[in-house]
Amino acid sequence: MNKNYLFSGIVLFCMLIVTSDLSAQKRGKRPGDMKATDSAISISPDGKVTGQTKSPAANMSKPAAMGTAKKIASVEGITEYQLDNGLKVLLYPDNSKQTITVNITYLVGSRHEGYGETGMAHLLEHMVFKGTPNHPDIPNELTKHGARPNGTTWYDRTNYFETFSASEENLRWALDLESDRMINSFIAKKDLDKEMSVVRNEFEMGENDPSGVLLERVLSTAFLWQNYGQSTIGARSDIENVPIERLQDFYRKYYQPDNAVLTVAGKINEEKTLQLVTEYFGKLARPTRQLIPTYTAEPTQDGERSVSLRRVGDVQAVACMYHIPPGSHPHAAAMDVLTEIMTADGSGRMYKSLIETKKASSQFGWCATLKEPGFTYFGAQVRKESSLEEAKNTMLKTLDEVISTPVTKEEVERAKGTLLKDFELLLRNTERVGTAISEFIGMGDWRLAFIYRDNLRNTKPEDVQLAAISYLKPSNRTIGMFYPESKPDRAEIPTAPDIAALVSSYKGDAPIAQGEDFDPSPTNIEKRTKRGQEPNSIKYALLPKLTKGNLVNASVQLRLGDEKSLNGKSMISDVATEMLDRGTTTKTRQEIKDAFDRLKARVNFYGGGANVNASIQTTRENLPEVLRLVADVLKNPAYSQKEFEELKNERLAQIEEMKSDPQSLVSNAYSRHLNPYPKGDPRYVSTPDEEIADLKNLQLQDVKDFHKNYYGATNATMAVVGDFDEAEIKSIIHNEFGSWKSATPYKHLADPYVAVKPTNINLETPDKANAMFLAGCNLEIKDSDPDYAAMLLGNYILGGGFLNSRLATRIRQKEGLSYGVGSQFNANAVDKSGGFTAYAIYAPENRDKLEQAFKEEIDRMLKDGFTEQELNDARNGMLQSRQVSRSQDNQLASMLNNMLDLDRTLQFTEQLENQIRALKVDDLNAAMRKHVDINKISFFKGGDFANKLKKP
Repeated sequence: MNKNYLFSGIVLFCMLIVTSDLSAQKRGKRPGDMKATDSAISISPDGKVTGQTKSPAANMSKPAAMGTAKKIASVEGITEYQLDNGLKVLLYPDNSKQTITVNITYLVGSRHEGYGETGMAHLLEHMVFKGTPNHPDIPNELTKHGARPNGTTWYDRTNYFETFSASEENLRWALDLESDRMINSFIAKKDLDKEMSVVRNEFEMGENDPSGVLLERVLSTAFLWQNYGQSTIGARSDIENVPIERLQDFYRKYYQPDNAVLTVAGKINEEKTLQLVTEYFGKLARPTRQLIPTYTAEPTQDGERSVSLRRVGDVQAVACMYHIPPGSHPHAAAMDVLTEIMTADGSGRMYKSLIETKKASSQFGWCATLKEPGFTYFGAQVRKESSLEEAKNTMLKTLDEVISTPVTKEEVERAKGTLLKDFELLLRNTERVGTAISEFIGMGDWRLAFIYRDNLRNTKPEDVQLAAISYLKPSNRTIGMFYPESKPDRAEIPTAPDIAALVSSYKGDAPIAQGEDFDPSPTNIEKRTKRGQEPNSIKYALLPKLTKGNLVNASVQLRLGDEKSLNGKSMISDVATEMLDRGTTTKTRQEIKDAFDRLKARVNFYGGGANVNASIQTTRENLPEVLRLVADVLKNPAYSQKEFEELKNERLAQIEEMKSDPQSLVSNAYSRHLNPYPKGDPRYVSTPDEEIADLKNLQLQDVKDFHKNYYGATNATMAVVGDFDEAEIKSIIHNEFGSWKSATPYKHLADPYVAVKPTNINLETPDKANAMFLAGCNLEIKDSDPDYAAMLLGNYILGGGFLNSRLATRIRQKEGLSYGVGSQFNANAVDKSGGFTAYAIYAPENRDKLEQAFKEEIDRMLKDGFTEQELNDARNGMLQSRQVSRSQDNQLASMLNNMLDLDRTLQFTEQLENQIRALKVDDLNAAMRKHVDINKISFFKGGDFANKLKKP
């Protein structure tokens, strides 16, 4: 494989473990008055648990033997029940998924924190993964069950979820886990001492992003009293000094059944699942304490406010925030529409005034619709050579002009189309609904999701204009300056309506179509898949099946050129791909976007170098037209001079921002070291400065010529999975791709094993609180070698899984050095070449400790080997995780697409998994000792070491 983008998966992992779960509208952290003596168990400051290992609330009220469940409401396939102890339960069956998602939402977030408690809700999110008496090693359990878990915290709620392969055993385990850690988590001093530094490392990671820090500063300036002005990650001093007793009190107060909503979604029998929920949660007692609602209200803002931030960086930024009503208010939908009108790529008013005029390189906007009055946030990035003041003035002028130049019907309908498309596609993904519902639960009630959708449908231009007039006032915004006014014009923010009355009689739409009970085993997938090929042209794989909401996913890949013909054309190929959906010879960029929105299609074009990809998600009725439009985009791009200049400006800003970021710089240096190819070679890894030079020298005619000479379907592949008409799709493939030939022959870009001399490099990145660590080497192995299965599973034990790998256990759990740590192993399918990479983020002052811990764990693995228990746990978790991946239609389509190019079937997958099942401990240890040599590993570290490391 080409290792240019080897680090991309690591970056994605770090993003996933850091980022809060946001809703489709770009929204986007979280236990008092109950004393330890009130509980049936007692938790001492060192975390020792005495007494019963049942509910701490047992002595507060006498629980029923089991409890009963009362049906409360049912809307569009989601049914709410409530247990006697106050726990609310949402069940959302979907037999077309071979997975179940269990998500528990606690109605506690950073809004509920008191003085000295900032970050406590989020810190607690970490602590409940530390175990209970009955579940002492939660990360290990999650890995053994092949679960995809996480926990997220935001202003109004905290949630924990796990998605796993559908089985009663797995469901019982998940319900037992969540009911147990609701009341019996250790919350121990010894765990806090370690985890505090992990959370601090997460805090430091956020400190690396100037735009993120600017957001924190703007919010803390805009909100004088309400806790929405406090970052969910908390103040560093609170994170470092929180007493364990206060954290335990917070936990006991808020982690109780009457303050939680349990969601179970996926392949479930509703009646049986409700019985299991009652069995595990019904025995928990309702606490006697009363939760006091938060009552601090933000006063009406009485003048424009300002804040400035000065840090190291390469791209300027400007932001503007306005207070808006709660998410339950009817104006919330109108504000989302207004924000989309202002910031949509291509058509947005801010896009036209900032991007098309080159006053900014990027712009955006999003609404935080919350339980209490929230905010809408606009921003832009500006390159160093451009005027930040001019960009700020232009942005404010554009926002102010919406009062004098009202929104049009066309603008409103276009924005609604985009927002409704996202919402409707969300409803077709049961797993996403199962977790995204937490946002609306935190807002006040899960049914607000559908009421918001209905309000969005019914929003008219006059509604949007009223919202603009009401809230986009100079006195209601925070940007960077303050101007006193003799007659301030203030925006009165309405309070939340009576939510109980709002949702009490709500019915919603009819439930969307259900899918089939599909078996994601390799044997069944192979049996159901039909393959074909156009004469001397595109290959295809079709897997028709019934899906929820008639959803269908497709994956298309074009393969371009060879080593010789692609020499010196990497930047040209990248830009040619990025410009595809910026207009065709018959459609503008906006018309393409509008068409995909109308067709409820999520389409992404990506790639570069030797391949071009398109990922597609839409519905059965729209797939034919979507495929024709995708073909038009691939075959007939306009490549206009205007879009070309805009793209160059955007990319230059992105590259310039990377130049001071330790994560980007370390990744680039690491990839360059492992890929020692000459400049111009398509496998060569450019430096940021080289990329900037190439981009500045690039001409539009180069891009047009590249498309003409290289694009075509001669070596293309396509896979379609979901609900579709097989004959119709075959006809479209024939008509749109069958005769589209590539002018330049394609040949696989060889990636032979290259032995590189090991090195140890430190890169200085001043004023960056977070540091990056990469260590690894090239390997002489391919994915059909006898050692491949053993290496795959061996790496899973070393650096995979969920927080219980050897690296995570040592570096995060035991020593608290890193928030995100792990390892990756890959092997080429064609060439005998692969790679091993370990990664970690950390505080710069911990650089040497982290490197030493990594070396010791590699040495322990090679010297002592793995154990039988580790093998069995990892094997079970990996096989279940692979099945979960095959249950995702988009991942399945991508897998089938890749197999077409390799002339493989699912028999290869089945054989690999049989090899994994047959592995012995000796196989794993022999493979790791054969391929991993600590003396061949290179180390790359980036951070502010000069200022953070103590001098000897």
